[in-house]
Amino acid sequence: MFLKILIGFLIGYVRLTIEGYYIERFINLCTTNKITIWNLKRDKNVKLDLNVRIKDFKEIVRIAKKTKCKVKIKSKKGFPFLLHRYKKRKIFALLLMIIMGLVLFTSNFVWNIDIKEENGKELENIIQDLNEVGLVTGEWKSKINTKDIINKIRLKRNDIAWMGIELKGTNVIVKVKKADEKPSIVDEKEYCNIVSNKNGVITKINAQNGTANVKVGDIVNEGTVLISGWMEGKYTGLNYVHAKGEIQAKVWYTKSTKIEYNQIIKEETGKIEKKYSLKLNNFKINFKKGVSKFKFYDTITSEKKFKIFSDFYLPISIEEITYKELEEKQKKYTPEEAKNIGIKELQQQLDNEIEDKENIVNKNINAYEHENYVEVFVTYEVLEDIGTEEKI
Repeated sequence: MFLKILIGFLIGYVRLTIEGYYIERFINLCTTNKITIWNLKRDKNVKLDLNVRIKDFKEIVRIAKKTKCKVKIKSKKGFPFLLHRYKKRKIFALLLMIIMGLVLFTSNFVWNIDIKEENGKELENIIQDLNEVGLVTGEWKSKINTKDIINKIRLKRNDIAWMGIELKGTNVIVKVKKADEKPSIVDEKEYCNIVSNKNGVITKINAQNGTANVKVGDIVNEGTVLISGWMEGKYTGLNYVHAKGEIQAKVWYTKSTKIEYNQIIKEETGKIEKKYSLKLNNFKINFKKGVSKFKFYDTITSEKKFKIFSDFYLPISIEEITYKELEEKQKKYTPEEAKNIGIKELQQQLDNEIEDKENIVNKNINAYEHENYVEVFVTYEVLEDIGTEEKI
């Protein structure tokens, strides 16, 4: 469809207004007759604006008469009309032809790779892996085998639950869904124990199948057998089973840090410096050479790719590098201030690490003051299911 629209621009197209009570029938007949129409904009139920190629105009008029609709030309667009408009400016016309030819040629390549994570979970190094298996900017679209790329990535990584690749214009849309980490599951027909996957104190145990080896209040370590995969009866003797049960325990997460009373910190002054570069695929032209004039600075790099339509990217982009000036300042904290900074930092780390925050039952904070620094410890007490199956 996109290529048809691009060709339509090169050979010329017209913007039409169709009026009548049988608009739906008009559209259906255009589809049946394989007439490419695009940029449809409907006004109420009896008026429709659309684009159609010059060569299809007569057929559109015929269909309009058949469906008792009126046709009106709103505008004429495309290369032939531009050429007619500037027919006296031969150099301009020649340059326009060259540009159009280049645009048509570049439409055969991939110039942008758009990664979309379906469940909002980022996949590290996914773009590098895609490059390694052959999906790179500047590659011929005809050489890209989407099924082969998906298979190679799935073999290379085990953290992807689903993956899809779609080519639109010169853009490749890669949709991925990160797999949830799950423990290996032992087949129901096989014998297994349930063992602890963390250190903790048992708060609840319910052995549905098998023999409980621990009770509430017991301290267990990672690897401790919680429910054994066997049962012994007075008359049946010892029988191996597939252990099942629910085990909950208190688990502790601890983080620590040292915060010095005297620190040199860097703060933004508000002054910025910007530099730009023109990128032609992998070739880069710097408009202004050299490094930043600032002594200390943060660097922020952004890239703006040129595109004609929503999914037709060109191998041209502007790279903007922003330098934000920083200045060093001597900062002196009181023991209490240093302690609060440490607590805030550690709590943020623990909050990011623990998914089920509703299961946090206690927070313990300890701080020890020294001559030049304060040492902070933050511990979260969390209720968690700690049982995992282990084949016997």
